[in-house]
Amino acid sequence: MFSRLFLATAICAAALGVGTSPVFAASCSPAVPDSELVKPGTLVMSTNPTLPPLQFIDSNGDLKGMRVELGKMIAKRLCLTPEYIRIEFSAMIPGLAAGRWDMINTGIFYNEERAKIMEMIPYEDQAISISMAPGKGKSVSKKEDLAGKTIGVEIGGFEESKTRAMDAELKAEGLKGLDIRTFDNFALAFQALRAGQLDGVVSIDAVAKEYDARGDFDRVLSGLYPAPVALAFKNHALAEAVLKVMDDMKADGTIAKLFGEYGIAVPKAKYEIK
Repeated sequence: MFSRLFLATAICAAALGVGTSPVFAASCSPAVPDSELVKPGTLVMSTNPTLPPLQFIDSNGDLKGMRVELGKMIAKRLCLTPEYIRIEFSAMIPGLAAGRWDMINTGIFYNEERAKIMEMIPYEDQAISISMAPGKGKSVSKKEDLAGKTIGVEIGGFEESKTRAMDAELKAEGLKGLDIRTFDNFALAFQALRAGQLDGVVSIDAVAKEYDARGDFDRVLSGLYPAPVALAFKNHALAEAVLKVMDDMKADGTIAKLFGEYGIAVPKAKYEIK
């Protein structure tokens, strides 16, 4: 009987990529029943890996980044196997509603409209930046300096809505608006910027900062339209379980350590489902 128990806990630990320490093995009981999951024993998450350093594909074709690691940590503490589905952002909310994945883990911005159709746990603060080709943004110090420029952005997200809001604000000030070009993902938008087809690209601060640090593109404006980023769920039981895990990781310093490695501050507000 002992050998069977040891084998079972060893298999569970191996599936999660952890050691078979007595403490973890004894507590390795899934916190969410299979009936509440898309795939038994698995936390299926959607992500759009075009946002380095938060979620991206490395040179070996592996999924990397802060949010990817966060999802793995959550799955481990739930005693579930993490599984990622790589997909464009525009398909994520319909896919969640259709039960194709358990959780959206792609840095989806929280707003009240989205919270009406899915359960959200805001956990990270972000804002948007404007990136331009090296040396091309020396005359840009405020959003009014973007008047009349061609700006690329990923379709369907917070960034697009705020780019259109910026366009409206410029026109309300009697200035030229933005020539907005939408792309299926940020990688394509930055490719177009590199090719000289755009004057700038709108993305989140952390991504623009990463490209700036690499010397690929200059981050000419940042901190625009700050808002919380969230994890999103269709299933309330799973959202409750993840909320407990997030609270525990915040309390024991795991969140602070992970966020600190990427230069992101931990929000002071208590995590909650909205």
